Amino acid sequence: MNNSPWQLNATELAGLIRTKEISCVEAVESALARIDEVNPRINALPVVLHEQALAAAAEADRVLARGVAVGPLHGVPVTIKVNVDVAGGATDGGITALKELVAETDAPVVANLRRAGALIVGRNNAPSFSLRWFTDNDLHGRTLNPWNPQVTPGGSSGGAAAAVASGMGPIAHGNDYGGSIRHPAWACGVVGLRPTAGRVPAVNGTSKDDRILSNQLMSVQGPLTRSVADARLALSVMAEGDPRDPLWVPAPLEYAPGVQPLKVALFKKHPAFASDPSVIASLERSAQWLIDAGCIVEEVEPPHFEEAAQLWREMLNDDLRRGGKPAIEALGDEAVRTVFGWQLATPPAGSADRVLGAYQRRLTIARAWSLFFVDHPVLLMPVSWSKQFPIDEDRRSADRFEQMLLEQSPLTATAMLGLPGLSVPTGIDGGLPTGVQLCASRYREDLCLAAGEMIERAAGYSVLKHLA
Repeated sequence: MNNSPWQLNATELAGLIRTKEISCVEAVESALARIDEVNPRINALPVVLHEQALAAAAEADRVLARGVAVGPLHGVPVTIKVNVDVAGGATDGGITALKELVAETDAPVVANLRRAGALIVGRNNAPSFSLRWFTDNDLHGRTLNPWNPQVTPGGSSGGAAAAVASGMGPIAHGNDYGGSIRHPAWACGVVGLRPTAGRVPAVNGTSKDDRILSNQLMSVQGPLTRSVADARLALSVMAEGDPRDPLWVPAPLEYAPGVQPLKVALFKKHPAFASDPSVIASLERSAQWLIDAGCIVEEVEPPHFEEAAQLWREMLNDDLRRGGKPAIEALGDEAVRTVFGWQLATPPAGSADRVLGAYQRRLTIARAWSLFFVDHPVLLMPVSWSKQFPIDEDRRSADRFEQMLLEQSPLTATAMLGLPGLSVPTGIDGGLPTGVQLCASRYREDLCLAAGEMIERAAGYSVLKHLA
């Protein structure tokens, strides 16, 4: 083995641990050493669990020595976002007032990772209330993009993306309500998988109330990794059912092969404004790579695209006015309060008829997309219509915030529909990573992953070649 354990992807590392070429302690020690080296500069992990992780690794080695069957991630270091319950740790969400909110039990996604043998080495940073495409808060400070500290590492799972990109662990947990897995993965040059809503069970025992309705329909838990294969592996683990979440759906992870060759819709032109040239170039390269791999690619715009993005904001705003506004205004830091105020400004609060009508309209749009995917099972589109935002760009002005929402419509439109999406890196432009997003119909993550591997192979990109 030429690489240090921290440089290996999860699939490789798990295989070497099972054959005892690397011990669990060696894997964790390597990850912790890398964290100690780079985390002080990047601040991706505000909490590093040195003693706990090493003790868990020693026990994992004893289990392996007994010859019993082990899980697919046995001994693999992982990190967990600060807004999800980890037993014995604080679920602070980057909120100072919640720094003593200690979880008694693991959230389902954390319990699933542990059952698979994963070892938690730290907690990923996030913005306060996870409501920005930037990762900064008063409690833990700012996470930097390891490529360039002047631009965002993405949000809200920016700590997860920065940690994976810089070698602090091969798998990081994130969640995605309006792009919070896909955006930071793209911003930091790693793979980010947003599963279908209902695919991965979700609940936090530290929460006093159940999730608001838009969150139930749109928010998901998922992995950030350095390879598509690792995203597939992590999904198989995270998607195990849990009776605490009655919305979990036992859908298969793989389906029988469909009509071949695979037809892909290319969506590269925003209907309202010109996107960044690097975005267009990345899409066109990816389309050609898919053609070279045997796919049929046709330029097609998905139905009701802008309306879907606008409906995301409308549904989110009406829900947050009822279920989040008091807490955000009372406990949020200055940045999130400013941005949240602009978020709620448009559209203004609506009547009950308008609120209920939005959910009715959502079904109409979802049906149109479902029919769209019959002819084009995979959609190739941007993650964002712009390059990575400068730090705190969302705080510059209300007008700039409105423009940023338009630029993020590939994230919000798909989240509104609860669809799966995969962010795949494609290369580097101007010193920053580029990438594309692949979407498919509900529970067809397998199509996103298959197309993602075609792009990954052709791109020949490796984030650690640049950041190691």
